[in-house]
Amino acid sequence: MQVAVVTFDGFNELDSFIASALINRCRADGLEAFITTPTPVVTSMNGVEVTGQRPMEFVTDADVVLVGSGVRTRDVVADDRLVSRLVLDPARQLIGAQCSGALVLARLGLLDGMPACTDLTSRPFVEARGVTVLDAPFHAEGNIATAGGCLASQYLATWVITRMLGEDAARGVVDYVAPVGEKQQTVDRALRAVRAGEVALP
Repeated sequence: MQVAVVTFDGFNELDSFIASALINRCRADGLEAFITTPTPVVTSMNGVEVTGQRPMEFVTDADVVLVGSGVRTRDVVADDRLVSRLVLDPARQLIGAQCSGALVLARLGLLDGMPACTDLTSRPFVEARGVTVLDAPFHAEGNIATAGGCLASQYLATWVITRMLGEDAARGVVDYVAPVGEKQQTVDRALRAVRAGEVALP
């Protein structure tokens, strides 16, 4: 089970790295995340250069695709050639977006008829694409999920782990990384956010 964490130039480190780090706690159970980039090297919004682990075309074969955010997401959605490389299929893949990554899902037509979560800066641009933005950190319908706020990336990762390996696996991962003295509260909050944000489809 492979996860593509789509990471563009200008990316937010928290969005890509938190999700991939949490998911990679599950390697022994067969779930593994890879930083997936459109070019061999991308540079974060704070100047951190990262070598991609997989090329963009990996998204087609991945079991899960998470689209990270960054300061250049509006440039991404305006680039037809780049968007054309994102061949996704919600019928067989879990697809999630973090903050401005919701713009990418909207551009791909994956948010038609469903609300989404995003960050405050990206909100007006997501709404301009006809998507209702929720005042919530996490929302999922079927195989598509969105998260709003950098630290909500833990909820996106929790959702992926829960869907792929079960709630006990997610609980174990969140417990491991949670602050000492706050482990139970952190686990409960993450699972509560995912449960509250999931909408069962008919």
